[in-house]
Amino acid sequence: MFKALKLRASEPEMMDDFSRGGQELREALKHLRRLNRIFGAAAPTLLGVRRLWKEADEPASLSVLDAGCGSGDVNAHLLRWADKNGVAMTITLADLTEEACEEARALFVNEPRIKVERKDLFALEENIADIVTGTQFVHHFSEDELPGAVEKLLDASRLGVVLNDIHRHIVPWAAVWLTTRLISNNAYIKHDGPLSVAKGFRAEDWKKLKAALATPQLEYSWRPLFRYAVVIAKYRR
Repeated sequence: MFKALKLRASEPEMMDDFSRGGQELREALKHLRRLNRIFGAAAPTLLGVRRLWKEADEPASLSVLDAGCGSGDVNAHLLRWADKNGVAMTITLADLTEEACEEARALFVNEPRIKVERKDLFALEENIADIVTGTQFVHHFSEDELPGAVEKLLDASRLGVVLNDIHRHIVPWAAVWLTTRLISNNAYIKHDGPLSVAKGFRAEDWKKLKAALATPQLEYSWRPLFRYAVVIAKYRR
């Protein structure tokens, strides 16, 4: 595992194995929401969305698409921010698995501003949302796959993309390893939680992505509790 923390881990995550799924995956998504609250998962996404909104001269309405959303829980923070700032926000939650879509629909059953669609990243239409977000999503792609995946996110956005992912480091790996075993007996969570950290990012990975995309608009910053906020503006004054 320590070797995996030096190089991006190649071992597949169980949540990427769509032949399994079922109730155990839905339970894992519930437990993942607890981990997200403990580790402050929503903050980098909110920071990036707010930055792109300001750069667009603070429009009165804003559409967001969350790609690879899981149950989409971080988006509740975006809606609260929108309420405080008088922004008419609509959010589309998109995920490849039906279990994730079911969890997202259940979580936001009384929220008319959110719709849920089962959709592949590579089937997204161009310019379908002002901002496209990916929270703990792009670490699922290998170094070779990552630029193509991010280009699809950019194509789907009008203003830009916000990525929120994990800093690959022994401290968050140990914290996640311990926390997953304290809060859950779910096999997905115990396996995928620490592995997600091992498949996370360091500054040099974002520099490589910036070079591969050939865009000066990619900016990344380290955020508390070992996360990166990455903002890629399509147009910047």
